[in-house]
Amino acid sequence: MKETRILMGMPITVEIVDRGAVVADIGKVFSSFASVDGTFSTYKDSSEMMKINRGEIAESDWSPAMREIFELAEATKRETGGYFDIKTPLGSYDPSGIVKGWAIKKAADILSERGFGNFYVDAGGDVEARGMNAEGKKWRIGIRNPFDAGEIVKTVALCGGGIATSGNYERGNHIYNPKTKTPASAEIVSLSVIGPNVYEADRFATAAFAMGREGINFIERVPGLEGYLIDRNGIATMTSGFKNYVR
Repeated sequence: MKETRILMGMPITVEIVDRGAVVADIGKVFSSFASVDGTFSTYKDSSEMMKINRGEIAESDWSPAMREIFELAEATKRETGGYFDIKTPLGSYDPSGIVKGWAIKKAADILSERGFGNFYVDAGGDVEARGMNAEGKKWRIGIRNPFDAGEIVKTVALCGGGIATSGNYERGNHIYNPKTKTPASAEIVSLSVIGPNVYEADRFATAAFAMGREGINFIERVPGLEGYLIDRNGIATMTSGFKNYVR
């Protein structure tokens, strides 16, 4: 069973290989994404995040999900030496650098809890893959060419874990270096990270991209992560273990 819907401003695809999957199973996943969007969107005036940014909700009244994201963001800030910060240069909060991966993993956990072991959840190119595909093989996930959206530059295989990509080739230079309060270096255009789950991959990909060229070295040093960086000249650099995932 496979379905794609547009939520959180991007296509989200869920595929379940296991027999017994019904419409309600996938519906539960999409309902989870809709709830996340309603809570954390920085584009919807009615979201809790926007209300917090406008000063309409006191911290004591934050939802449990909001508290969790702020706690996870603070932990990530510490773990990355300050290169991850959901507070923007303008003083508002934008948790998108951590919420997307968190939401995908949350959706995948829903399917696991419902007894499924072979599926993937893809939100805008960031993927959590568990078990095997319909052919009994690892899930194959393509990394797009940041200079040509129709071309895949690398294909990786996962059977439990996640991959997330940070870059400035779709939305422009929207990632900031929290230390300088300026846009991230234009020297790199794409950084993909493979992790034990998509939440870990996503948060560290965001921070590593903000580091510029040093980001790939940071990923190399973090146990359980592998990365693939493409610079503005189209030259790729990968961590030592990334080749083990390439197919």
